Amino acid sequence: MTLARMSGVALWRQIEQEIEADIRAKQFGPGDRLPTEAELSQRFAVNRHTVRRAMLGLQERGLVRVEQGRGSFVQENIVDYRLSRRTRFSENILTLRRDPSGELVRVARLPADKAMAQMLQLRAGEPVLLLETLKSADGRPINLGSHHFPFRRFNGLAEAFKAEGSITAALRKFGVADYTRKVTRVTARMPEEEEARLLAQPRNRPVLITESVNVDETGTPIEYGIARFAADRVQFVFES
Repeated sequence: MTLARMSGVALWRQIEQEIEADIRAKQFGPGDRLPTEAELSQRFAVNRHTVRRAMLGLQERGLVRVEQGRGSFVQENIVDYRLSRRTRFSENILTLRRDPSGELVRVARLPADKAMAQMLQLRAGEPVLLLETLKSADGRPINLGSHHFPFRRFNGLAEAFKAEGSITAALRKFGVADYTRKVTRVTARMPEEEEARLLAQPRNRPVLITESVNVDETGTPIEYGIARFAADRVQFVFES
């Protein structure tokens, strides 16, 4: 593209408009990396400062995000993730007309520490079953969840999950027809290296953390969960 240098429109503004047009035309999709400053400088025959000003304009308008040391990326669509008495990942994502998916990352048998035992109404040291899952929307990781269940009641739940592909469906095999959220606590922090890798995000971008307890129809705790959400892909919506 040749910029109109005597048009009265600043060169950086013309570059901003051209890159926006490329994004609108889907030449770059959500999450795609944009050309480097050097590549854009060559494309538009301008210096890097001019390109940098154009990228700043796109960032201020929420069209791109700039990550120090990695480059510029098309901003992903934000998922409105509902937190209520009956929170289900697949239902949340399907409501937004997006495609949910999940995979089992790790299975382990662990002794419940004091805090976990209190949440699950167990004695400290009693065994719990850990299912760690990675869940995505349209193939892009959204949350990394650590699900802890009383081992004696749910021994075999991992195999049921592998067969059903859903924790909700797997729990039905153990007589839990439905369950609800008793409490949810939300915090934020920077991710650990493995969390960032699985969520496909840099270490310098925060994750949102939900700590929750789910109970069965009798009010008995069945799950203590900790979920790490990619903060730039999700915003929580709290429902009564």
